[in-house]
Amino acid sequence: MLIVLAGTIGAGKSSLAAALGEHLGTEVFYEAVDNNPVLDLYYQDPKKYAFLLQIFFLNKRFQSIKEAYKADNNVLDRSIFEDELFLTLNYKNGNVTKTELDIYKELLSNMLEELEGMPKKSPDLLIYIDVSFEKMLERITKRGRSYEQISDNPDLYEYYQQVHDEYPNWYDNYDASPKIRIDGNKLDFVNNVEDLQYVFDLIDAQLEKLGLL
Repeated sequence: MLIVLAGTIGAGKSSLAAALGEHLGTEVFYEAVDNNPVLDLYYQDPKKYAFLLQIFFLNKRFQSIKEAYKADNNVLDRSIFEDELFLTLNYKNGNVTKTELDIYKELLSNMLEELEGMPKKSPDLLIYIDVSFEKMLERITKRGRSYEQISDNPDLYEYYQQVHDEYPNWYDNYDASPKIRIDGNKLDFVNNVEDLQYVFDLIDAQLEKLGLL
């Protein structure tokens, strides 16, 4: 099976992916953040680096999903299916041109067509972690990446609000695979073992329904 996680910045995707990988005995593919040479530059100058950043992410996510499709069981903490959301938002904010957006969409479309020839052309299940804007900001602050902090760059507040507001509509329109929503406000799967087990039970029930367990 192939499971992908989705959710806004700070939703807890990496934490749940790690726990889920251990629970299911699967490999986990993580978003390229810590070894990303462009991300810090983007936060410093979005207009200059937005297109380059999204091309970097697109390339890494395409590589990850190809590798994941070749194996029996895998979990991805963010997938190629969310990618366009971020570049479209940068277009709305004037950080990329219409030409750059069109080129990106064409490249993404070509990549998704390439997946048609893989053992699977779509995930078996998408897990969306839904958190409030306040919870999102709390987790961003807690994990402490300097370039993400509003205290160092107040302009990020509006950007984070935009990202958060885009996700419900993105999830409603996602149709590449079966999907479930996890309430990341009520379920503290990072710090509460009982909440984590409840999330596992929800996911296991869905996987059984799909004939994957």
